[in-house]
Amino acid sequence: MNPDRLFDSLREQVKGLAPSNMDISSIEFEGPIVAIYVRNYDEFSGNVDVAKNMAMSVRRRVDIRPDPSTLEDPDKVEKKIRSMIPDSAEVTDINFQPDTGQAFVEAINPGAINDQEILSALKKESGWNVKVMRSPPIPSKTISDVRGYLRYSKDERSAMLKKVARNLVRPVIEGEQWVRVTTMGGFRQVGRSASLLTTRNSKILIDCGLDPGSDATPYFAIPEANPITDIDAVVITHAHLDHCGTLPALFKYGYEGPVYCTEPTRDLMALLQLDNIKLAYGEAKKNLYDAKDVRKEILHTIPLKYGSTTDIAPDVRLTFHNAGHILGSAIAHFHVGEGLHNIAFTGDTKYEKTWLFNPANTKFPRLETLVIESTYGGHNDYQPSRHDASEQLGEYIKEACTHGGKILIPVFAVGRSQEVMLIIEELERTEAIPPLPVYLDGMIWEATAIHTAYPEYLNTQLRTQIFQKNENPFLSPIFHRVETADMREEICHSPDPCIVLATGGMMSGGPVLEYFREWADDPRNWLLFVGYQSENSLGRTIQRGRTEITLPSKGKQITVEIKMNRETVDGFSGHSDRKQMMEYIRKLDPRPDKIIIGHGEDRKCTDLASSIYKKYNIQTVAPQNLETVRLK
Repeated sequence: MNPDRLFDSLREQVKGLAPSNMDISSIEFEGPIVAIYVRNYDEFSGNVDVAKNMAMSVRRRVDIRPDPSTLEDPDKVEKKIRSMIPDSAEVTDINFQPDTGQAFVEAINPGAINDQEILSALKKESGWNVKVMRSPPIPSKTISDVRGYLRYSKDERSAMLKKVARNLVRPVIEGEQWVRVTTMGGFRQVGRSASLLTTRNSKILIDCGLDPGSDATPYFAIPEANPITDIDAVVITHAHLDHCGTLPALFKYGYEGPVYCTEPTRDLMALLQLDNIKLAYGEAKKNLYDAKDVRKEILHTIPLKYGSTTDIAPDVRLTFHNAGHILGSAIAHFHVGEGLHNIAFTGDTKYEKTWLFNPANTKFPRLETLVIESTYGGHNDYQPSRHDASEQLGEYIKEACTHGGKILIPVFAVGRSQEVMLIIEELERTEAIPPLPVYLDGMIWEATAIHTAYPEYLNTQLRTQIFQKNENPFLSPIFHRVETADMREEICHSPDPCIVLATGGMMSGGPVLEYFREWADDPRNWLLFVGYQSENSLGRTIQRGRTEITLPSKGKQITVEIKMNRETVDGFSGHSDRKQMMEYIRKLDPRPDKIIIGHGEDRKCTDLASSIYKKYNIQTVAPQNLETVRLK
């Protein structure tokens, strides 16, 4: 059946299931969703059972929305909202979502808006379902820009979603069915992660990364991935550039399909990709893409929550689960065909409760194949506990303070920086270390703001501390945002001890290099590594003890003598260590028949694969890049 006939058939089915009092104006198919637009939205806005019962019958996600003609212009409504809500509420933002007819009012004091008559009047006059929520503790420019762009481009996005919907219902090829995984990057290495899941009817790209050490990209020239316009969907497990850094280039060269990820991942990857453009420009390097390609990526992104299942191809359904690695990181579980095969890609995972997140999910409805990382998969890769890591960090900081030294900590803007902030705040608050100013340079502040905007993705303890006890460690007065080059210069040349958290985490670029150039030749200063340093990165070279290094400075190369103390504080990683990975496999429910090992140095991939096979009698594969593994 062609898409038009199928859509007509589904429309009739939906109308037959709808309550008799539902005044339907149109039924549209937008991406994986059946959108039912109604003129009397008020009567159904709070009734989730109607949509749920319809979804069970048509076997598609159903969303009941107000007819656009019943919604007043958002600009006029915003003025009306601000005039009717008391100033004491301190409204910070109003986010309109035209597709759902909801207007979210963010206020510092939402309790000041306790007059339900005001909200009811606004709803009745404007058609918008006005809801009040607490403002994130730190405003995020990225989130505001993303929401504003989606609102501005709503017609273009609607056209894209309708195109996706037609692709989802295209006729499938009957006969023998099969499932394969082709390794396009990030196997027997860390960096440029990309895998192609191929069935007889579809192609799904999982991650689209960049090698942080060499700027190498996935192997897009392989026949299986061409033409790229034949790829049905891209799924991004999390926002680190080694998993999403090449994605905008995919749109630049012709990809027009959807991108599936969590909402925090969408915002964080846009932040990191745009910063990557700035870094390349500052270092006079040619970039793979520019800002308009990032905007197109945002337009094509369909966010999913943990546990929400959706069709992403005619024969593939996707469900995200918590991966415990960074904010919004997800294990991508794919259900292929009508029970043909189930495969999960963990992306980067942490099977331990950290200061920020709950441990990675281990339970799935079905699971025949697992693709797992092995960053710390070697037999000697055991990390200290978070508590021990905290104590060790404190000891190094005290030692530096004794001699009046400065402490430089290279961090990734997303994940490790927030954890290190929490630990330093606690160490200073409990007087375990002397009081020192902590300077945050790079994108750390903005990334932290995005963390506070999505509290549902943080662990339970931190959520309670921030939003119920009103104790936000991220807002401690010890933290100072470095906002200008002049401020950075002043910190670099100040004689006073301090702590600087600066991006990038592998010292391959970013503001961390400016501090390092100034402080490297002073034996009183300390360089503390708290994150993974890839094999080809400058950070790994320095970590190994090099005494001299050549760095770019104001358009020329200079030689820097390294006399500062260098130490590595293990235990802060967002990756599982060897013990945690083996325990993760043990706790999997159900246990898979096959495990594919990637995202690790050569010997660590093979070592972990061998150990899993010996201990659990599970078939393991540690493929190299450009190999294809048939699963079914």
